[in-house]
Amino acid sequence: MKSFSRRGAFTLIELLVVIAIIAILIGLLLPAVQKVREAAARMSCQNNLKQLGLALHNYHDANAKLPPGGANDQAGFGGSGAGSSSVWGSSWMVYILPQIEQTALYSKWQFSSSSGAFNSNNNAAANGVQIKTFFCPSSPLNKGPSTSNANASYANYVCIAGAANGLISGYNETRVNNLPCGGIVGGGGMLPPNGTVTLVSISDGTSNTIALSEQSNFLKDTAGAKQEWRASQTWGWYLGVKSPGVPPAFDNSGGDNRQPNGATIRYTINYTPSGGWTNDIAGVGVGLSGNCVGANVPLNSTHSGGANVVYGDGSVRFLSDSTPLNVLAQLATRDDGTVIPNF
Repeated sequence: MKSFSRRGAFTLIELLVVIAIIAILIGLLLPAVQKVREAAARMSCQNNLKQLGLALHNYHDANAKLPPGGANDQAGFGGSGAGSSSVWGSSWMVYILPQIEQTALYSKWQFSSSSGAFNSNNNAAANGVQIKTFFCPSSPLNKGPSTSNANASYANYVCIAGAANGLISGYNETRVNNLPCGGIVGGGGMLPPNGTVTLVSISDGTSNTIALSEQSNFLKDTAGAKQEWRASQTWGWYLGVKSPGVPPAFDNSGGDNRQPNGATIRYTINYTPSGGWTNDIAGVGVGLSGNCVGANVPLNSTHSGGANVVYGDGSVRFLSDSTPLNVLAQLATRDDGTVIPNF
């Protein structure tokens, strides 16, 4: 008669070894999965910015100029006023709506009577609207609705108005206003407030000048708390400016003269001072006071080591945290005429 041997059950030691091997494999796999996921999110962010850069060019083709970084409700920017300093206008994101397949929303827009946040027609049109192109998929920040304007969502992207003075060796930037409600607002970039810049006027070259970038991560304050200090706080993506004029004439006698949805370069990418940021919009230009956010919030992101930017030629590149401040200021200025070093 044929006999059969039967394999016994796993011993406890064998089972523990198998579990340990599985745990090690999972531990090795998870970081790889996270890296792939972040790479995909970073690519999606770059695609959003590519669309926005293309939209700027299409707007320029149709209007022979770039949109303003933010406008006052005055003639020349869709409004009918004469530049009253008491009337808010719309942001650059409103002007390019037709170029990002948002013609239906744009057709409803009223460009006069405080078009950016205090217009009941526009608030109703934008109520609950979240435009995917305005959000970095890696961003942990709230999408809205905003705390000051319940109809508006926020945004993760900002236009570059220019750079603070004193950052570029051998060049004196005079197109700035140092304002009590916002910090330093510049006018030497591609999309300054109330600006009508043309591509041909960018004498440094569109491949050497940045138009848009990110503010898509928390900033840490002096108490170690995470703060959502970004250019679309607290009114949302479509608020423009209240003051008429382009820096250095962007000032209504010290009144409410901030530039929502835009940034003036003053700090390096992802910069946080030792001990965290002081909430000081007038001094450091970073923070939040009531519903007024500083104009100098640094470009930032959750992408490891830097942030995405759109150049004037429509290309999207990744600038690292180590980009020197003087170089970043050169890139933010359309006509400083200085040679950009290798970086």
